Formats: sequence, C-alpha cells, structure tokens
Amino acid sequence: MLTINQGKKAIDFSRSILLATVTYKDIPYEELPAAFNENHGVFTTLHTYPSKHLRGCIGIPEPIMPLKKALIESARSVTRDPRFPVLQSEELDCIIVEITVLTKPEILISKKNDVVDTIIVGRDGLIIEQGFFKGLLLPQVSIEQQWDAQTFIEHTCLKAGLPKNAWMDDKTIIKKFSGQIFSEDKPYGVVKEKTFDGS
Repeated sequence: MLTINQGKKAIDFSRSILLATVTYKDIPYEELPAAFNENHGVFTTLHTYPSKHLRGCIGIPEPIMPLKKALIESARSVTRDPRFPVLQSEELDCIIVEITVLTKPEILISKKNDVVDTIIVGRDGLIIEQGFFKGLLLPQVSIEQQWDAQTFIEHTCLKAGLPKNAWMDDKTIIKKFSGQIFSEDKPYGVVKEKTFDGS
C-alpha cells in the first residue's frame, strides 16, 4: 500500500486533475513513484467544507488499471457525479478531497447466515451483485453512518437497487475489500491517513 507521502502525492495529483477537468484543460503530466504503476481500484470522494456534506464519490472498484490511470479516471468522473450538479472551478477552494485505494475485492463464500459475522465494520467495504444490479459502499461509510455489520450489508443491497435482504438470496454475490484512506483536513490542507478499525 502507499506511504503517507505517497498518499499526499495522490491527493495533490487528484486536485490537479480536478482543476484541469473543471477548467477544460489537458491533464498535467506528473512523474509519480513506482507504486502508482501498480494496479489498484480507487475512489475519489469530495466533501464540502466546513459542513462536510458529500459532494461526489466515484471510482474504479477493481484493480484493472495502474493506480495513476485510476486516479485520473475517478477524479474526472467525480466532477460529474450524476447525484450532484457539475462541479465548478470556484468550488475547489471549499471542498475536501479524499482518496480510497482499494484492495482486490474477494467473494465471500460463507453460508449466507454467517456472512454478517465475517464483516468488520470500519475495515471492510462491500460489493453486492445480482444480475445487472450492483452496489458498492466504502469501508468508511459504515462508520460515518454508525451502522452495524447487518445494517451495512442491507444498505449495500439498497445501493444496488435490490431489497435490503437480497444478501440472503443464493443468486447474490457478496464481495468485501479494504481501503487505504487519505484525506485533507481542510481544502489544500494537511493530508492524513484515516483508519477506523483500531489499526
């Protein structure tokens, strides 16, 4: 995973992509450490400051491309999160940028009744898949919403557009992953690594 200095570079790089995207400029070239050439899923999350309301969250769940490219794709996409108005350049001074670097999602093969017991709140993110339906929630969401493991998995089902008890269905695929989270403390502020599972 990334060091804190690499996490800061990821945040700074993402900010440069956000700026280029909202001002219709080319993505700036930047030489990044070798760790950014490794394949990782990544999500870019934007929060308003100081209210810390969600302003966008989009990413690449699977490790299908180098981290540098995934950062570019997620940062460009989050400016047009369909749940919110298109991000404007004047907003960049009043948003907090957060990056979550994902481990490869693993399918849970436990019996459905035992799945909840395998989920550690604050460490695990979840993906629910059933046919064309798919939903993902990052590890930090369960902490921010103060959900227990069962509520977390139910809300992941709802995010997928499924009934909240769809995780009990044999046709449902449940995956979990962990994430390394880096976030500014304020716009352009100090970058810190966030942990919620006691590590």
